[in-house]
Amino acid sequence: MVFLILVLALLFASVLALLLRERQLRGELFQKLEHTQETLSNQDSFLNGMFLGMRQENGISGAMQVATRYLAEQCGGLSAAVYELTDRGFTVIGVWGAYPLVHCSNPVLLNRPAHLYELLRREYTASGSGFIGSVAAVGRPERVVVPREDERFKEFPQENLDGGVLAMPLLDQGKVVGVACVCGGPQAQDGRFSDAQFDRFQAVETQMVLALEISRAYSEVSTRNRIDQELEFARQIQYSLLPESFPAWDQFSVTAFTRSAKEVNGDFYDFVQIDENRLLVVIGDACGKGVPACMFSSMTRSMIRAMADNFSTLGDFLRDLNRKMYRGTDADRFITLGCCLLDRKNSLLEFGRAGHTDLIAFVRDHIRTVSPEGAALGILPDELSEFDTFCTAFEPGMSLLLYSDGMTEAVNADGVEFGIERLQNLFRVSCQNGESARNAINLMLEEVGSYEVEQGDDQTLIIIQHM
Repeated sequence: MVFLILVLALLFASVLALLLRERQLRGELFQKLEHTQETLSNQDSFLNGMFLGMRQENGISGAMQVATRYLAEQCGGLSAAVYELTDRGFTVIGVWGAYPLVHCSNPVLLNRPAHLYELLRREYTASGSGFIGSVAAVGRPERVVVPREDERFKEFPQENLDGGVLAMPLLDQGKVVGVACVCGGPQAQDGRFSDAQFDRFQAVETQMVLALEISRAYSEVSTRNRIDQELEFARQIQYSLLPESFPAWDQFSVTAFTRSAKEVNGDFYDFVQIDENRLLVVIGDACGKGVPACMFSSMTRSMIRAMADNFSTLGDFLRDLNRKMYRGTDADRFITLGCCLLDRKNSLLEFGRAGHTDLIAFVRDHIRTVSPEGAALGILPDELSEFDTFCTAFEPGMSLLLYSDGMTEAVNADGVEFGIERLQNLFRVSCQNGESARNAINLMLEEVGSYEVEQGDDQTLIIIQHM
């Protein structure tokens, strides 16, 4: 009987222990759920605040001001700042309150958020240097009770350091991407932060890292948008420099077209009237692609037009142009040029080139190529530069083709170039069929476009006809 009572007592104790443990586990689970719910609620509130700040204030700077204010409020700070790691070091991307860790002792500036932000944006701190850099280098949160007694704060005006300082590195996948800092705890007379405030400060690291990610994403999008706007502006300027219409030069007809491999073009063409009887038709191809090539070709076009008033012969013109470009450009910058001088009084054509592609001529049902000597402009000094020219009668029925190497050097999936022979055959067939210059250009562009996998270079065509 006694044994039975003991067994029942043990069973009762075991059941009671299990019930107590279950209650404890339920309590812990409930606390975790509450904490998770609170965390999610705080996260949601934090994000809503950031995006509201982004809409109502000055873009991402408004959002980061909301983030830094949230940081200060969570641990009872008077001011706060969030630093981002850049190529130059740590710099502030968000500030709230009269943040004292700035190299300025003017109280007026410290109490003007816009001025304070601009001051801090111009300051960079290397990892391991100063207080912010040392926090990043050590890699753990710090609580400084009396900053004036800490050597790392000597660089800042001491009269600003009235309270304690909290700082922590912001880690993304184990790498330091920034630093968060809060100054001046108001809940104690000496401005020191309590243990509870320090804990709450550390608890918002996730939100601060999220704020950095949002800031970077926004900056990347803004940068891309700004670049797109600038490229569109450059494109508009470039196309405004191209001739709006093709000149009717009595018996001569000129048609041209260019298409870019990138947003802007390194190729260009132009028609420059030398005098009442002579017209200079120019095609150019600057080295490289994109904006640098576009700027270089625009500069060359301006120089050509400026020199037209003193034009003597085509050979002298190319030599003078090379002399100016050799003196005024870098060694790795050059441009190729093809020039046709049309003389309507005598029905003559003179062709010269500076490192450019051959002139293709359709004469009496045959294709001819013209290749006078001449190096690209800007490569050789004047004493080493010679430019030959070719002059001939321009007879009725003749057609000339000027082109950039983006046409012949277009590459297919097998790595084979389109080549000059294919281009010559297309031009010959178009001329034999009596195609208009516009249709001939469209045909050549379509053939090259369908041949190449992707346009790798700017492509320009000019057709000159004797009607």
